[in-house]
Amino acid sequence: MREDEAARLVLAGPQVFVTSRAERELAVSHWLLAAAQDMKEARKEWAVAGIALLRCGGIFSAIRVPAEVVHAAAGTEELHQVNAYLSTALMGGPVFVDVASRRYYVLVPASAAHQDVWKSRLVPEAECLGSGCFLGVPSPNATAPSDARSYWCVPMDSPGELCVPQAVTQLVMTGRYQRAAAEREAGE
Repeated sequence: MREDEAARLVLAGPQVFVTSRAERELAVSHWLLAAAQDMKEARKEWAVAGIALLRCGGIFSAIRVPAEVVHAAAGTEELHQVNAYLSTALMGGPVFVDVASRRYYVLVPASAAHQDVWKSRLVPEAECLGSGCFLGVPSPNATAPSDARSYWCVPMDSPGELCVPQAVTQLVMTGRYQRAAAEREAGE
């Protein structure tokens, strides 16, 4: 390489590629659809109902947590604050909420369902949905409470980016502790 070519490379700096939110959502959609029994049908479900039935235990498992536990851990029921808390507590891992059932679903690696803590149900009030379970998962572009019955409160940022199961355990235990403390205080 000639000296003037090397100087141009140094001045130009490294190339930076920017991926738009729409491109990431498309990549996440394709990844999630790998868990569908019929990808075409799942796409149609997302388009029509906003929710597609996906199989747990293959590319992901999901930990179901009652809203009361999540809200107690967050110290609030205000959705934007709960969402911010979840993003921090779960290190940006994906979470969606079913507003009607008042349950949060945290996506974790499929192997989580095989961990003793989840197989033995050692974390009260939370359940890991693995092989043999199907879950109504919102479209990746449903990211606001007004979008649908179910929406991503912490959207999946890229394909395969999942939560650490131990962080979910900590979240649940914190929520249970905070709720018990509030009940004890209210009873005094």
